[in-house]
Amino acid sequence: MKCKLNKGDFVQVIKGKDKGKTGRVIQVLPEESKILVEGINFVKRHSKPKAIDKQGGIVHMEKPLSISNVMFFCGKCRKPSRINSKVLNDGLKIRYCQKCNENIEVK
Repeated sequence: MKCKLNKGDFVQVIKGKDKGKTGRVIQVLPEESKILVEGINFVKRHSKPKAIDKQGGIVHMEKPLSISNVMFFCGKCRKPSRINSKVLNDGLKIRYCQKCNENIEVK
């Protein structure tokens, strides 16, 4: 599945237990159609002590979400929006927000 989201984009969750929350994309997994978002979809995992200095217990970690459950969040219009792309006259391909036509820059 082709994903228009890139690492560093801001997204908003539109489905699931974290609906309405926004965060930055940490990693995109296109072969699994999943995306890892900073501060979203925390789960608890129980771990055993592995070595002498490692302590066991409950670990909070982020798990990937389905790409269909998130939507690009535009920084200018402050709304979730779709992403489109166009090729400029000089051959440069850019992505832009469909609601406000603002170019998307990943920092």
